[in-house]
Amino acid sequence: MKIKYILIILIGVFFSGCVGFSSKGLFGTGVSIAFDPRSVGTQIDDSIMQKNLSARILLKDKKYVLSIKTKVIDGRIFMTGKVDKPEEKLQLTKLAWETDGVRSVRNDLKIREDFNFKRSAKDILITSQLRTAIILNKNIKSTNYQIDTYKKQIYIYGIAITSNEKDLVISEAEEILDVEKVIASIILVEDLRIQKD
Repeated sequence: MKIKYILIILIGVFFSGCVGFSSKGLFGTGVSIAFDPRSVGTQIDDSIMQKNLSARILLKDKKYVLSIKTKVIDGRIFMTGKVDKPEEKLQLTKLAWETDGVRSVRNDLKIREDFNFKRSAKDILITSQLRTAIILNKNIKSTNYQIDTYKKQIYIYGIAITSNEKDLVISEAEEILDVEKVIASIILVEDLRIQKD
């Protein structure tokens, strides 16, 4: 009975990415197909890799579903979130490297600390401010970026059309009040293996 339940969930997760106008799916890849500079084949490969990794993380321990975010761009895996022990961080990194087709893994997982409402609220505010700034900036394709903030450090993952766009995103992040550090993992379109024509 338990195996049937898990199988149904995995099938649902796998097919949730087959929505016609978006590549969001159940866990989301965060980039709209219409604006994504990757080829459709690369988008599908990345989506399959992300679903595969998400399912294996879920099978490892259900507590990771809400505490860990993953993003796959052109075979590169980016991980953010919080874990309880350093050993868990290492195990999840190993799990990511075992994903078929992975080219690299960027592990920005942090060790969980006691909950601090003030810090969490500030992190949410910083993320919201940056999201708003890049949406309002006409020179940035905001749908190509995922933002995560932890302890006033902004983690930005995505695909920039030009190096100027990449610089603009980083500049917008650095201009936000109270930001201590900007960690940008932004890939340029020209660095993708296969691009849209």
